[in-house]
Amino acid sequence: MKIGFGSDHGGYDLKLKVMEALSKEEGYELFDYGSFEGERVDYPDYAKKTADAVVNKEVDLGILFCGTGIGISIAANKVKGIRCALLSDCFSAQMAKEHNNANMIALGGRVLGEELAIKIVKSFLNAEFQGERHQKRLDKISKMEE
Repeated sequence: MKIGFGSDHGGYDLKLKVMEALSKEEGYELFDYGSFEGERVDYPDYAKKTADAVVNKEVDLGILFCGTGIGISIAANKVKGIRCALLSDCFSAQMAKEHNNANMIALGGRVLGEELAIKIVKSFLNAEFQGERHQKRLDKISKMEE
């Protein structure tokens, strides 16, 4: 599975920790779309780079980080074809994929600890979209974008 990562300065350290944890596991190819040194940056730039990679199928899923996860998730959701869920627990991570077929998630580097963040990411990555009645809802959402 190809996974794209993006962050601003507030999520930079947590992004590195999650990427390090996933790099030790089989089956993940990781792509970092920045920021690269933890410098102060505007999160919409990195949300867009990562979201574009998801939409263009360069990666299968995207994971974003900023201070709270709020701003970067809002920015990513402005890209047509993105369903980015702001997450703070494992159950929501599972439901984001199973019921909403989220293709991106956002986490807050200043509000989540490393261990919980890694568990949330793994819950998301291990879940599968259940389709059926959930697909009808996603179709309705897609029509709202038109």
